[in-house]
Amino acid sequence: MDLQGKKIIVTGASRGIGASAARAYIAHGAAVALVDVLDDAGEALAAELNQTAAGKASYHHCNIAERGEVESTFARIVDELGGLDVLANIAGVERHTAAEDITDAEWDLIFDVNVRGTMLTNQAAYRHMKDKGGRILNFGSDAGLVPYVNGAHYSAAKGAVISWTRTIAHEWGRHGVTANTLVPALWTPMYEEHRATFSAAELVAHDAMMAGLVPVGGKLGDPDRDFAPVMVFLAGEGARFINGQIISVNGGLNTVR
Repeated sequence: MDLQGKKIIVTGASRGIGASAARAYIAHGAAVALVDVLDDAGEALAAELNQTAAGKASYHHCNIAERGEVESTFARIVDELGGLDVLANIAGVERHTAAEDITDAEWDLIFDVNVRGTMLTNQAAYRHMKDKGGRILNFGSDAGLVPYVNGAHYSAAKGAVISWTRTIAHEWGRHGVTANTLVPALWTPMYEEHRATFSAAELVAHDAMMAGLVPVGGKLGDPDRDFAPVMVFLAGEGARFINGQIISVNGGLNTVR
């Protein structure tokens, strides 16, 4: 699928799903702005991507929870790229805490990045898309659709992202700006960090549980093989009429209607 000439911003691009999406976009000819706060990894990825013969990459530091940073960074990127066609807003944070023990600070962190960051990046992108259309790809989670033990704040935040995206799809679709929520279940650095908190016995039990829960493969998916192609499709012309949807890429872990 050809993304030649497409101008794309990817937040949370320094590692995991964001890096996989960026690599796929570059491979299909897009110009990609990598946005993150992990500067060393982001700069290294941009250098790696610019060794390819397809698209081009640049890295930009930005805390997506800060309105001023988002607006100035997006304005600079759009000026450099000459426009904006796609926002893949992948940046996010997660913490594992029992509901009764969640502190104000931890609640605020989860909502500032996952919810406020979604609002701010979407607003900034829309202002640059509304005259000619574009695609906004936000990130939910199965945690926002089903009970998520020891992650009530994360569950609430991802539920908010899903509701926000459904509404802006209706409001902004008339301007040719579509918005959809991706719900991935993938083996990422964040998941690796979560697994590292398990004892050996807990890890065995966890893997046995996942084997029963995920019909395809019995474990979380690979970002490059299982997810990046979906991101490429959604950035392309074939996805023009997809709007306001929850798109699950999870091997059947959960289903949505």
